[in-house]
Amino acid sequence: MSHTCGPFFFPLELGRIAGAFDVIGVFQLITATKGIRVRRAASVAVTVGAVLATGALTAAPAQAVTTPTIAAKTGFVMNNANGAALYNKGMDTKLSTGSTTKIMTANVVLSQTNLNLNTKVTIQKAYSDYIVAKGASSARLIVGDKVTVRQLLYGLMLPSGCDAAYALADKFGTGTTRAARVKNFIAKMNSKAKALGMTKTHFDSFDGIGNGSNYSTAKDLTKLASNSLKSANFRAVVKTKSYTAKTITKTGSTRTMAAWTNTNTLLSSYSGTIGVKTGSGPEAKYCLVFAATRNGKTVVGTVLASTSATVRAADATKLLNFGFAKLG
Repeated sequence: MSHTCGPFFFPLELGRIAGAFDVIGVFQLITATKGIRVRRAASVAVTVGAVLATGALTAAPAQAVTTPTIAAKTGFVMNNANGAALYNKGMDTKLSTGSTTKIMTANVVLSQTNLNLNTKVTIQKAYSDYIVAKGASSARLIVGDKVTVRQLLYGLMLPSGCDAAYALADKFGTGTTRAARVKNFIAKMNSKAKALGMTKTHFDSFDGIGNGSNYSTAKDLTKLASNSLKSANFRAVVKTKSYTAKTITKTGSTRTMAAWTNTNTLLSSYSGTIGVKTGSGPEAKYCLVFAATRNGKTVVGTVLASTSATVRAADATKLLNFGFAKLG
């Protein structure tokens, strides 16, 4: 399971009519040539000035912003400052989330008390076997290598490594067996969802490869992204385009891993993008949870079940443009 604008019209500020005096001057010329007393123009100027002063010609900005059409089945965008909705298309429809699930995986890890990101985790054969069995996206972690929690977070969020997700669930779940620890970690994911008011969300996996009951909504995932972005460590990871990890091998030598490239193409294509995560799969189709900051304003949103990796990015771009236009 691997993952990975149209034109927008801004409100015309009629209160700032360019060349208003030129228009009046033309009127003066026309009326003068027709033999009508020029002083009529003065009264017109006064009238126009009064209208402009009262703002009677000022258009309502929201009315002039064209609502975009997206290919994704659902979408939601909000103002990160106050949670106000800026766009909604089926925001409460429950859908498969694909690897956008990993936002919650990272959130749970980063919420641990006394977290040490430099703690080393030994990569187990079970993680590798899982990747092979599921045909899942991978950070290409090497069995026996010692990898830090910080590195695992990059491996989780950039190449969408399901092996990294498994390693984190095994590390931060509680239990005497691996299965028990993973089950406990997933329970933590659901507890966090409940705490965040994600009422239409349920996780049954640590990576989005669901077992029939892994779903969320565009609105719930946007809430999750907004909460996750409060963490400086999360922000640092999800805004990174490429990361090269240096791990410790079984023999104690240093291994330089092949660079992990972020599957979120908006980081390169959309100015101001700060994250956050792609997702895809046979059921989920193409998903993207995204966020961008421009002029001190942050817009966060989600598109679920788009038609391709390219189209989901185009959908997100439209919604970001729309969100910023509405914020003014």
